[in-house]
Amino acid sequence: MPTRSETLARAASLRAIFDAQGAVLVEPPILQPADTLLDLYGEDIRARAYVTSDALRGEQMLRPDFTVPVVQMHMAHGAEPARYTYSGEVFRRQEHDPNRANEYIQVGFEVFDRADPAAADAEVFALIAEAMQGLPVRPVTGDIGVLMAAVQGLDTSPARKQALMRHIWRPRRFRALLDRFAGRSPVPASRQALLAGDAADGGAPMVGLRSSAEIDARVAALREDAKTAPISEQQVDLFDALLEVRETLPNALSRLRDLMVDMPAIADAVTGVTDRAEAMRARGIDTDALLFEASHGRSSMEYYDGFVFAFRAETRPDLPSIATGGRYDALTRRLGQGDEIPAVGGVMRPGLMLELEAGQ
Repeated sequence: MPTRSETLARAASLRAIFDAQGAVLVEPPILQPADTLLDLYGEDIRARAYVTSDALRGEQMLRPDFTVPVVQMHMAHGAEPARYTYSGEVFRRQEHDPNRANEYIQVGFEVFDRADPAAADAEVFALIAEAMQGLPVRPVTGDIGVLMAAVQGLDTSPARKQALMRHIWRPRRFRALLDRFAGRSPVPASRQALLAGDAADGGAPMVGLRSSAEIDARVAALREDAKTAPISEQQVDLFDALLEVRETLPNALSRLRDLMVDMPAIADAVTGVTDRAEAMRARGIDTDALLFEASHGRSSMEYYDGFVFAFRAETRPDLPSIATGGRYDALTRRLGQGDEIPAVGGVMRPGLMLELEAGQ
C-alpha cells in the first residue's frame, strides 16, 4: 500500500495537470453543513456519510466528495467561465465492505462553462485520460441524459414519469416500477385492499408520523394512478433495448440512432453524444475503441444528468473505479437560487493509481 506522503506527492502532480489549464485551487472545509448535502448525494452516499451535530452549527458531515461544495461555492461567488481543482480527504463509511477505505485522497477538476458543453466534456475526459496513461485501466462512458429523455418520452402520466426519473439511479427499483406501470407485475393484495376501501385507515389505529390528511392524499394519488393505462409492451421493449446498449462508441451511436426512429424523444440527447464524440476525437481520444454503456452511471452520484465516465482497473476488478466523473447541470440549478450554468467534472484516486503501478 502506498504511504500517505507518496499519495500526497502523486496528488500534487495530478493537480498540476489542471493548474496548467488555468484551474483555480479551492479547498472546501472538511466539515460541511449536512442538510442540503444529504439531499443531493443520493441513497448510497447518504447511507455512508459520517454525520454529527452541535448546538451552534446543527447537523454537519465529513465531506463525502468535493463536487457539491465546489458547486455551492461557485454559484454563490464564482465568475464565468471557471475551472477549479482540488485535492484532499473524503470520508465514507464502509460498514458492508471493511476492505474498502473509509478515508482517502481525491483529486478533481470542475469546469463551469456555457459556451460549448461537448467541448467541456471532452476537456475533462481527455485530461483525466492523460493522467491515466501507463496504467492498466479501461475507460467506459455513458449518458444519463439519454435515459432521462427516454423516460420523458414514455406514453404515461406525469406522476409515473416522475417516479421513474427519481429511481433512474436505482436499477432494481426502476425495473420494478417499469414492470408495474406496464402491467407486468401484479398489484400487491395489500394495495388492492387499500384502493378498494372507503377510508385510508380502515378503522385501524394511527401509527407513525403521517397525518390522516397525508394518508388520504397518498391513497387518492394511488387510486388516480390505478386508472392510468399501462405503458405499452412496445415502449417497454424499446426501453429495455436502450438499456442493453453496450458497444464501442461508433457502434453504440449507430444503435442509438436506430432506436431513435421509434423513440424520437431521445433525439436531442443522442445529438449530444454525437457532438461529444466529435469533440473527443478533436482532442485525440480514440473513440473507435471507447466503450459506451447506456446504463453506466446508474449507481454513481445522483446529481449526474448527462455525460458520465469511469476508468476501471483491468487487472484488479476488486478495486473501485480509479477515476470517475460526469455532467451535473441540474445541480447548479438546485444550488443557484435562480441561476444556472452547464458544469462537468471528474475525480481521481491517487492512492489507487499508485497501488496499480506497484502491481504491474
